[in-house]
Amino acid sequence: MSVPAQRPAPTDAPSLPTAETCDPNICPCLDGTCTLSRFARAVAGKDELMAGQRTLTETERAVSKRLAPFEIDMAAMAAVSNVYRAASALRGHFERTALAPHDLTWTGWVVLWVVWIWDDVEARHVAAEAGISKGTLTGVASTLEKRGLLTRRTHPQDGRRVLLALTPKGKRLMKTLFPLFNAQETVVVAPLTARETQVLSTALRKIVMGLESLDAPAS
Repeated sequence: MSVPAQRPAPTDAPSLPTAETCDPNICPCLDGTCTLSRFARAVAGKDELMAGQRTLTETERAVSKRLAPFEIDMAAMAAVSNVYRAASALRGHFERTALAPHDLTWTGWVVLWVVWIWDDVEARHVAAEAGISKGTLTGVASTLEKRGLLTRRTHPQDGRRVLLALTPKGKRLMKTLFPLFNAQETVVVAPLTARETQVLSTALRKIVMGLESLDAPAS
């Protein structure tokens, strides 16, 4: 006859969750003890990323050395490179801070934001506003729909078009999450003065409008 396994004494400390015992439905764990938590992984991932990442100064020196023989517009290249680098850094920052506790990717957040702003909106317009392909939007929308944050329905006047809208749960999430997201936006621009923040905003808007003009179809 087999002997039943002994249970740990009540005073024994509980073991840390494992891949077998972790419940993904309550992840991330709010007490911070679960090493499998998405939030914990995101924070740990930041340290791992920074450990092997070159600093901005190191990158600029390497680029200058490599491109020394070329006659190029260094000012334009530096501006565009810094915009790209800043965009990547911003995306990673928000995914690790405001979005991680809600298990949202940057793309998922942008899709929710666009639909929140425009209410009932066509999927093709959401893809364009979010800067993603229709195929990518289909996958993101499916995930958000399964989580009860988004609904999809056929356009009443054209069966080929799809309309997206937030559910009541999705609207509640955005009302809760956006102030937290905006607080991180304040953190991001903290190194800048109010004047520098305004200048940066104006300059980036000029770039976007200039590209929209270049990419506009000829009349």
